[in-house]
Amino acid sequence: MQTKKFQFVKADHFLLGALLVVLLLHYGNFLSQSIDFVLITFFASIATVPVLYSAYQSLKNRKINVDLLAGVALSVSILNQQWASAVFINLMLTSARIFDAYTQDSARNAIKSLLKLRPEKVKVQKGQEIVEELISRIKKGDLIVVELGERIPVDGIVVRGQAQIDQSSLTGESLPVEKNLGDEVLSSTMNISGSLVIRAEKVGKDTTFEKMVKLVEQSQNDKAGIQTTADKFTAWYISVTFLGAILIYVFSRDLNLVLSVLLVTCADDIAVAVPMAFSAGIASAARKGIIIKGGSFLEGLMRVKTILIDKTGTLTKGVLKVNAVYVLGDKTKQEIISLAASADFFSRHPVAHAVIEYANANKIVFEKTEEFEEYSGLGSHAVLAGKKIICGKMAFLQNEGVIISDQQLSEIEKIKAICLGSILLVAYDSNLLGIISLEDEIRAEAKETIQRLHTLGVEQIVMLTGDNEKIAKKVADFVGVKTFHANLLPENKLEYIKKYLSKDHKIAMIGDGVNDAASLALADIGIAMGALGADAAIEAADIALMKDDLSKVAQALEMGKAVEAISRQDFWIWGVVNIVGLGLVFAKMIGPEGAAAYNFITDFFPLMNSMRMFGFGLKGFAGTDKK
Repeated sequence: MQTKKFQFVKADHFLLGALLVVLLLHYGNFLSQSIDFVLITFFASIATVPVLYSAYQSLKNRKINVDLLAGVALSVSILNQQWASAVFINLMLTSARIFDAYTQDSARNAIKSLLKLRPEKVKVQKGQEIVEELISRIKKGDLIVVELGERIPVDGIVVRGQAQIDQSSLTGESLPVEKNLGDEVLSSTMNISGSLVIRAEKVGKDTTFEKMVKLVEQSQNDKAGIQTTADKFTAWYISVTFLGAILIYVFSRDLNLVLSVLLVTCADDIAVAVPMAFSAGIASAARKGIIIKGGSFLEGLMRVKTILIDKTGTLTKGVLKVNAVYVLGDKTKQEIISLAASADFFSRHPVAHAVIEYANANKIVFEKTEEFEEYSGLGSHAVLAGKKIICGKMAFLQNEGVIISDQQLSEIEKIKAICLGSILLVAYDSNLLGIISLEDEIRAEAKETIQRLHTLGVEQIVMLTGDNEKIAKKVADFVGVKTFHANLLPENKLEYIKKYLSKDHKIAMIGDGVNDAASLALADIGIAMGALGADAAIEAADIALMKDDLSKVAQALEMGKAVEAISRQDFWIWGVVNIVGLGLVFAKMIGPEGAAAYNFITDFFPLMNSMRMFGFGLKGFAGTDKK
C-alpha cells in the first residue's frame, strides 16, 4: 500500500509539472496552434480521468465530495471546449492532492524523524565481554550497555549504573530524569550523564516509542471528526452550488457564466485545508507527549464542557507519603519510624513502602526482622531482638494483645479527626508507641490546571473518588473543584459518567488508564494520565498523556482550540475569496479561464494558513513549553 501511494504521489508531481509547462507554452504562444491544441487537450483529458473516477466512486457510495463538483466543472469545460480552464481545474486539484500527501507525511515525520537517531548497532554485554550487535538482533533479556551521549534502543530495566536521561522525545519535558538500579527506561530516550547496563524487556515494535509512532500513523486515517467539519459542509455546499448553477443557466442561458461560477466556488481548498489543520494538530501534540488517536477525538476536545476526573493518581500522585508522626509511648519519633520500617521491610504494601522511603530520606537506621507475617487489609508483625513489632489498624493491634489505654484511645480519636489520609499504629513488646500519618500528595500543577481548564471553556469539573467525604473535600477545596462524589466503587463511577453524558456537549474522563479503563471507554473522550510504558493505558484511552503531568490535559485542549481557530480562519478566508471571485465573474471581468486561474491562485491561502499548525507544537502550547 505504501509503495502504491508513493507511486501516485510521484505521478501527481509529474502531472503538476506537465500542466504548468502546458499552460506556460499556451499563454506564451511558443508553439504552433495545432501542436498547442494537441498538448492542451491531451493533458487536460489525462488529468481529468482520476477526478472523474473519484466522482464516480462518490456517487456509487452515495456520498458527495469536492471531486464531484470538480468533475461537473471539468465536463462542462471540455464540452464547451474550454481546454485552458480544464487544465487550470486539474492544476488546482493536483496541487490539493500533493498538499494532502505532504500533510500526511509531515504528520508522520514529526514522530518518525526520531527513528533516524536510533543506532543501527548497540553494545551488548555477554559474560565479561561487550560486543556490538545489530539492533534487529536484540532479544528480550539481553544486557544493553548505554554510554554517555547514546540513545537507549529498547524498553528495559536498569541493572547497573546511574544516569540522567533526556525523555523529551517521548514526553516533551525539558528536564532530565535520574535513573538508578531497578528503574524503567524507554527506547528513543537519551543518556546525557553517566552510563547504564539495561536488561531488555521490550524490543522492536513492542517498545513504547514504536507504539507511539503506530498510533500517530493510525490517527491520520481517522477521518470521522474531520468529516463533521469539512466534508459535511462540503456536501451541503456542493448541493447549494449545483442548485445555484442550474438557476443561473435557466435565467441567463450563458454556459460560460455557469462554468465561471462553478470554477470560482469549487471547494477543493477548504476540503484539504481543514483536514490539514487536524493532521498538523495531532503531530504537534505528539511532539509534546500527547497522543491523540484521531481527528474525531481532537475535534471532540473542542466541544468538551464537562470533565470528570479521578482523584487518586490524577489530581494526586497516587503515592502515599509520611506527613506526621505522633508519639503515644516512651519512644521518639525516629525510633517509631525505625521500628515500623524494620517490621515492614519485607512488605510490598504502599504504606510499608512509604514508611521505608521516609526512613531512608531522613537517614533513620532500621534493621531487618525475623518471622515476618502480613495480614491483608489489617497489618503486619515481625520479631526484632526477640520482641514483636506490630503495625496496622487498632483492631488488629488489640487482637494481637497490644494494650491501649483510655488516654491513648482519646489521642487516637483526635488524630483521626485531623488526619486526611491513612494512619498506621505502631506497637513494640505489646506497648503502643505511636501513630504514623500518611497522605496522598496532591499534584503541584493540579490547582493551576483546573483554573486553566475553566479558562478554556470547560464549564464543570467533577471529581470522582473512592475515598471518604473528608479526604475528598480537602482535595477538591485545594485544587478548586466545586463538585465531587466520594465513597465510590468502580461501578459507581460508571453510573456517574452515564449521568453526565449529554447530547448537547461532550464529556471527558481523566484517569490513570489502567484502573479506570471502563470509565475512559464510556466517556466521549477518555484521557489516560501517565501512559508512558503502560500498554493498558495506551489502549484504553482516546488520548494518552505520556508524561504523568496533569497540565498536559490543558495543553491538549489548547491544541484543540488552536485547530478550531485555524479551521474557522480557513472558512473565512475561503468565503471572502469566493465573494471577490463571484464579483469579478458577474462583473464580466473574468471568464472561465480567468475564474480557473483565480481559483488556483487563491487555493493556497487557506492551505498556507493551515500549515501554520505544524509550527504550533514547536513554540509550545500558549507558553506552557517551559513546564
